[in-house]
Formats: sequence, C-alpha cells, structure tokens
Amino acid sequence: MQQRLWNRIRTEFLWKFVSTIPGIAAIIIIVFARVTGSLQFLEWTAFDRFMRLRPEETVDRRILIVGINEDDIRKIKKYPIPDKEIALLLRELQTYQPAAIGLDIYRDLPVEPGHTELISTFKDVKNLIAIEQILPGIGGKTVNQPPTLPQSKVGFADAKIDEDGKLRRSLLAASDSQDNWRFSLSLKLAEKYLESKGISLGNVEGDDYGLRFGSTELVRFKPNFGSYINADVGGTQMLINFRSHPQPFEIVSLQDVLDKKVEPDLIRNRIVLIGMTSPSVKDYFTSEAIKSQHSAFIYGVEIQAHIVSQIISAVEDDRVLFKTWWEGWEYIWIISWGCIGIVLARNIRSPLKLLLLVIVISSFLICFSYQLLIIGWWIPVVPPLLILIINGLVLATFYQYEKNLRLQIANRQLVIDQTFDTIHSGPLQTLAMTLRKIEEEEELSREKLLLKLRNLNQELRGVYTSLKREAMTDGRSFHITPAQELDLQEPINEILYEIYFDVLERDFPCFKTIEFKIVDFQLLNEQNLNSEQKRGICTFLEEALSNVGKYAANATKLEVICKQHQGCNLIRVVDNGLGIASTPNPSRKGFGTKQAQNIARQLRGQFKRFANSPQGTVCELIWSGKKQPWWRF
Repeated sequence: MQQRLWNRIRTEFLWKFVSTIPGIAAIIIIVFARVTGSLQFLEWTAFDRFMRLRPEETVDRRILIVGINEDDIRKIKKYPIPDKEIALLLRELQTYQPAAIGLDIYRDLPVEPGHTELISTFKDVKNLIAIEQILPGIGGKTVNQPPTLPQSKVGFADAKIDEDGKLRRSLLAASDSQDNWRFSLSLKLAEKYLESKGISLGNVEGDDYGLRFGSTELVRFKPNFGSYINADVGGTQMLINFRSHPQPFEIVSLQDVLDKKVEPDLIRNRIVLIGMTSPSVKDYFTSEAIKSQHSAFIYGVEIQAHIVSQIISAVEDDRVLFKTWWEGWEYIWIISWGCIGIVLARNIRSPLKLLLLVIVISSFLICFSYQLLIIGWWIPVVPPLLILIINGLVLATFYQYEKNLRLQIANRQLVIDQTFDTIHSGPLQTLAMTLRKIEEEEELSREKLLLKLRNLNQELRGVYTSLKREAMTDGRSFHITPAQELDLQEPINEILYEIYFDVLERDFPCFKTIEFKIVDFQLLNEQNLNSEQKRGICTFLEEALSNVGKYAANATKLEVICKQHQGCNLIRVVDNGLGIASTPNPSRKGFGTKQAQNIARQLRGQFKRFANSPQGTVCELIWSGKKQPWWRF
C-alpha cells in the first residue's frame, strides 16, 4: 500500500512538474530577452512614462536661464550671435553678482564684431564657465574651448544619447583625446555654487571615478544600471532625475537682461546659464521623461540646468538620486512574478476571475514600481509585467486544456466506476444470493433457478437503461432500481430516507430476522456538496444496508442514523448480527470497503467499519459540514 501511495504521489508530482514546463519556458525566454537587451526600449518607455507621472515639484529658484530666442536673433540681425552681444550680456549679468555664469555657446572662433571686447570680458568675469566638446561628434570632430580662457574656467558640454535617441544620462567627467581628465559644464557650475556654501567636490573612497560633494555621493551609472544592458559607461555618468515641472526654471531673454527688465534678485547669488532657446538653431535634445512645454524636445541649456539642479538639490535638499537593486535581486524579482502567473493560471478556473485578478495584480506591480521610483529606486517593471501576463493569461489556455484532458479521463473513469457500482448493487447481489442458495440447498428447483436467472437478466439489461438516464440528466439523479430514480437536487436527508426504505424492501435473507429498527434522518449540512459527492453518499448507505441484508446473520436490530454531530455530518449503520468476527477473513477489503474509502476521500472525511458490542457491525461515514479552506483545494 505504501508503494502504491508513493507511486501515486510521484505520478502526481511529475504531472504537475510537466505542466509547469511552459510557464518555466516563458520565464526563461523573458529573462533571456532582458539579458540580451531586447527589452531595453520597452523598459525605457516605462521609465519615461513614470517620470512624466511624478508629482509636480517646485521651480528651482537657484538657477536662471538666459535663453537667446528668435526675437533676440531678429533684433541683432545676425547669427551666430556676435561676440559684442555676448560681452554686453556677461557684463550686465556680472553687475548683479551671480554665484556662477555658464556660457552654453561655443566660442572657439571669433564672431565679429566685438571679439576683443569679449576677450576682455572673459578676463574680468571670474565666475564664468564656458564650454568645449571633447568627444568626437558625427563627423569625428571636436570643438575647442575659447582660446583665451584657462582650463579651470571651461567645462565640456558632451552628452550620452541612448539607442532610442533619447537623453537620460549626464556625463559629468571624462577623458579628452589627450587623455586629460575633464569635468562637465554642469558639474563645474554646481562645484562653484556649492563652494560658496563651504561644500567641496571630492572622490568617493575606493572609487576613482566616483564623485561626491561633502557627504553626498553622486550615484554612478554602471553598465547594467536599471534596464540598461552592457551600456557604455566611459567617464563618470549619472542618470538624470529631471525636475518634474512644466517650467522648472525661470527663463528670460537676452534683450530682457540688456534692457534691465529682469529683477536683480533673480540673478544675485544664483547660477545663470546662457544658451540658445531658438528652434531654428536646433540646439535641443529629445526626452520623454520631462513635462516640457516643447513636447519631447528640450533645449541644451535646459538640460544643463536640470543636471545642475539635480546635483545641488541632492546636496542641499536631500532630493533623491536614482539607485537600483543588485542585479541578482532584479532577476529574482522577475522570476517570482513569473511563478505568481503560473500559480494563478493553474488554480483560477474562471477566465473572468483570472482576467480580473491579473489586472489587479498588474496594477499593484505598476503602482509599487512607480512609488519606488518616486523615492529613488528604479526596479524592473516591464519584464515582470510581461511574464505575469504571459503565464497568467496566455498559458491559462494551455492549463485549461490540461485540466479538460484530465477531466475527460476522470469522467471516463467515473463512467466505469458508476457502471460497476450499478452492477455491484444489482446484478452481482442477485448472483451472489443465487450462488448462496445453490450452496445451501443441495437441490434447487428448475423453476426457482429460472426465476433467479430471469431477474439477473432483467437487472443486467437495466444497467444500460439506468446509465443512459443518468447521462441525460447530467448526473443529477441516482437510480435505486432501473425503474426508480431520485433527484440529487433534493435535500440529502430525504434522498437517504428513500434509499433506506427501498433497500429494506429487497429480498435479502438477513432482513427477515430483524425485529427492531431505530431510524433517525435529520437535516445534514450539504452546502458544499456537489452532485457526484451526493451520489457517493447515497451509494455508501445503499451498500451498508445491503451488507446488513446479506451478511448480518441472525440480526434482530437495525439502527440507521443520519444527522449532524459536533459540527460534522454523520451516517451510521449498526446491526447486531454475527458481524465481522464471523467472516473468514475480516481484514480483507472487498469492493464495498474500497468504495466507501474512496467516497470518504472525496468528502475529505473518514470511513470506519468496526465490530459492534457485544455483537454486530458498525459502518460510519463522517465528514465536515464546514467550508474547506482555499488551500485544501
């Protein structure tokens, strides 16, 4: 028996394992797709969407942008903007004592008129930072710094563009073509501003490429940072945390400054960035991560302002810098959601409930990932969402097919069992009684034998009729005889009483000696019983009473109880016949005993068959009337 139980457990385990292979394969495919970078674009899109949905932040008053727009170009009537206009702007700004001035306009070559004046202005404005380009562009060229400015007053304006053409990273430090270590314009402006606050720039201990201001470390971009896979991490990079506001910085025009229309407090002790904000110049980048007034386009000078704001806000305001989990945890996270999808697909039978549950769980995943991003943690959302949907919905079709296949097998086995039950309860009983009479009587008259055989023939023919009727009623009936059926939708106690009454009318020899009957049929708790379980209960009572009629020799008392007892449903049949002890092999299990044990398993209850005192047999079927907890199914 233990070997059979072990084989059954092993078969069930192997069946369940094989059925999870498609789900495991889906997990492997999604993980492989992420490892190879195939999901980068989707993850970047989700990241950008989350960035746009963030709560609105305040305008950063520490930064002022002087944007040279189309009106300025029309008034000057020349482009590039002449050196004279740049010099006038710088001198005008300097009168208001800004903390730092960043010139985000290339001036490697003179633009007359006014070049001499610009050179003089460069010398006089001590807090000026101009730009250069140190990394080769599309044509393989770089742009030199203004020749009259020392390197300490120059920062590069190079940017790292992702494969989808969007800007999400800032390049803070890098090596030029001569292998000299250079800092970016945004980093130098932040450094100059924070130096005035007594906070200096330094390296992170143990990381030559890591940067920090005071105790605030700038989180360095790594090759597999977030959804990036094997990204270029040359130099020191940082993921940009764009300020969430439609216009996060004050912007004034060149003419506003020259005409003295700008309030001095907008400039004093602030960082002033000068750059082009004219669509015709095309000094802009593409980014879907910001709430911009220019759709997905953002001017280069605004990018510089966002990076400067990110650095000084992290130092002064503890504004979050984006971090990510350890890479191993990210894949554990993804695989876990795949397993959740498998569990849902295997255990939720209703397609509508499954769909609603997947929608709810997916919404939780999205909201949870969004909330983590707000506090600075970028975790995978697209891979777990994909694997949850695939395993939760797509593979549900496969699992439903598997369940239907197993149900067909179970239904076929059920037909076999029902056929044998019908034969066992009818023709086999008649045959057994006939054989017993032949054994007991040396000579059985031809007429009696013929009558028995005719009854047996009729009962065998009735098996087909009975099974056909049950099939036509969708299994909602129970046939006591080929001609009599009981509706299983009726209360179970009434059905059981009909069975009791019918069985006792049968021509069983041991019923003839019974003088006393104690019968108690009460309401049972049947709220969790299906038709098949009701059929099993009916079969149990019929079999138990039939055994009394066939084997309880010299029985004078019969007790039949169907009631609720201590929170359980109880069916008990007791006789005082010769009982178990009189049988040649009481430990041997016949079909009826195995049948009763199977019924008990279906009900998650217990079957007992033991000797009555002082004589007789007790058959009991007990099962809980309470609803089973979800993990039992």
